[in-house]
Amino acid sequence: MNIPKLQIQSTRAQIGIDIQKPVQEIEQPKATLDIQQPAAEITMQTTKSKLSIDSTGARESADYKSSMSRTREISQKSIQDALEGTSRRAQEGNELMRIENGGNPIANQAKTRGPQPYSSLNIKFIPQANSVKIDFQPGSVDIKVEPQQVINNTTTNKPIHNYTPGKVNIDMLQLPSLKIDWLI
Repeated sequence: MNIPKLQIQSTRAQIGIDIQKPVQEIEQPKATLDIQQPAAEITMQTTKSKLSIDSTGARESADYKSSMSRTREISQKSIQDALEGTSRRAQEGNELMRIENGGNPIANQAKTRGPQPYSSLNIKFIPQANSVKIDFQPGSVDIKVEPQQVINNTTTNKPIHNYTPGKVNIDMLQLPSLKIDWLI
């Protein structure tokens, strides 16, 4: 016996997809730099220090005297010696004038004027301590600094952006089909 059969034949649909990717280009140009730093303004005022050293006392204690000092010393010594000599002679004259009062004034005067005492040897430090006079007046420095502001003319550059959008193309490569047949 022949039994009829149902025969089904189908064809699948085929879709074709064509994709073009998008292209994005981004470029960031560097900033244009223009920075200037002016020098700071500096003003200085100074007062000079002053040092004075007077070594006259040290030189005189070492017997290195100036002609003016030496002349002054000799004139004072001469005046003193002259006054002492005049006074001694006046006193001796008075003693001789009163010889009648007794005593032996000539012998006494010879004894006092005859032997001279020995001078003692003393240690002397040359120059004497604190004989140099030092005077110091310190100086001063006044510094004023005025900083200057930075001049900044920097400009930023916008990014360069190029964008090409992508495309998607869909095509039907094969249409679907369905065939139904009876076979006897």
